[in-house]
Amino acid sequence: MLYFLGQLGESLAVFNVFRYITFRTAGAVVTALFFVFLFGPGIIALLRVRQGRGQPIREDGPQGHLLTKKGTPTMGGLMILAGAVSSILLWSNLANGYVWVVLAVTITFGAIGLYDDYLKVKRMSHKGFGGRQRLLLEALIAMVAAYFLAQLTDPAISTSLFFPFVKGLAVPLYWGFYLFGAFVIVSAGNSVNLTDGLDGLAIVPVMIAAACFGLIAYLIGSENFAEYLLLNHVPGTAELAVVCGALIGAGLGFLWFNAPPAQIFMGDTGSLALGGALGTIAVATKHEIVLAIIGGLFVLEAVSVIVQVTSFKLTGKRVFKMAPIHHHFEHLGWTESQVVIRFWIISFVLALIGLSSLKLR
Repeated sequence: MLYFLGQLGESLAVFNVFRYITFRTAGAVVTALFFVFLFGPGIIALLRVRQGRGQPIREDGPQGHLLTKKGTPTMGGLMILAGAVSSILLWSNLANGYVWVVLAVTITFGAIGLYDDYLKVKRMSHKGFGGRQRLLLEALIAMVAAYFLAQLTDPAISTSLFFPFVKGLAVPLYWGFYLFGAFVIVSAGNSVNLTDGLDGLAIVPVMIAAACFGLIAYLIGSENFAEYLLLNHVPGTAELAVVCGALIGAGLGFLWFNAPPAQIFMGDTGSLALGGALGTIAVATKHEIVLAIIGGLFVLEAVSVIVQVTSFKLTGKRVFKMAPIHHHFEHLGWTESQVVIRFWIISFVLALIGLSSLKLR
């Protein structure tokens, strides 16, 4: 919305600043951060009253969780979504199609997560929305998003898969791109969802990934930078840096309340929305494989669950003491803070490796 003030720059030079993506990205960070700071306590108080006993805690999980986390409200993703969406609408160029596709996925995935959280609280069970129905709904939304992203992109590259670290290597997927794009978006949403099991564990890697993809989107959207770095140029995606800024600001505000001991949990409301947003941005910028590197922690968490379930069904034995893998380390004797901080370090290192793909070709 404020982007259009830049049109007044021809008569008043002071408004020129609203044309710059870097300025609006910084504005999005600050706006989302203060929005969550301002309204967060009220949202937490309201959710605590509405939910009563808070999010149900898994009885088969670490026993300490039954004591330290019992009664903590969930659906904290509402804080993140409210802050991020408000900031995006305020600072983004609303004539940009990429922004609307990312917003649509973020909000709809958040709505699915909200319904899931609602069922868990209502039933006082960690089982919410049926897994198959939820995945099918997510897949439909993601496939529509992939289709619109392809329509917004240059036909020469719109349905191609680009590989990092190799100059110009791309594989045309044709109609298969819609399935692949949907897979990336759904996988990202659910991987972040699986990671969200300890105080602050998911939100910091999400912010790290958002910062990386904010930079990637800015470079990919700039013809000069893309040419210099030998990257595929996707006009219009630079505006997604503002979206990433809003996600970072809202995430920082949420972390203030989610830091251990958490006053509120993100819930599926936030994790599905944030993961879906990252997946959609990765598809838009043609950096799907780089997302698997930068978001490698999320991949690790998801793979640990897949391995655990598959092993138990085939052999009756479990590979890990508990899945997702962060609980495995808790059972090994790591404290919650050790798991969280060490996983943050892993996420940071993976982000550096992913960013190196921008130059190493």
